[in-house]
Amino acid sequence: MNIDITTPALLFPAITLLLLAYTNRFVALANLARGLRRGYLEENSPTPTALGQIKNLKTRLALIRNMQALGIISFFCCVLSMVLMYLLRQVVAEYIFGVSLFLLLGSLVLSFIETQISTRALKLELSDLESITAKK
Repeated sequence: MNIDITTPALLFPAITLLLLAYTNRFVALANLARGLRRGYLEENSPTPTALGQIKNLKTRLALIRNMQALGIISFFCCVLSMVLMYLLRQVVAEYIFGVSLFLLLGSLVLSFIETQISTRALKLELSDLESITAKK
């Protein structure tokens, strides 16, 4: 397979938008964690739901960190591939570009897993509301 310097360049917008989305997820989780902490400090005793949310947040934060790391390394490999093509190291550039694609794929898989965990977190939050509503 022969690729030219424009092939890795096609991934630039996709990877940068993906990293922006990951950063937005991280900011949302950071705000949620701060809110949980504030709530805990005000009540002085965590509810079972809050403890479940904290565990969930830790898992999700680790996944987002790894998603971002894989995305950044993928972006780095993409740029490195272009540099190698510029230096006429075509074969090495193609392998590095392949690595970039696999890293991006790994990042997307982690993103999928994080989305599934996020959905479970919302169900946990809603179950808490359902139990409060049932008591009334």
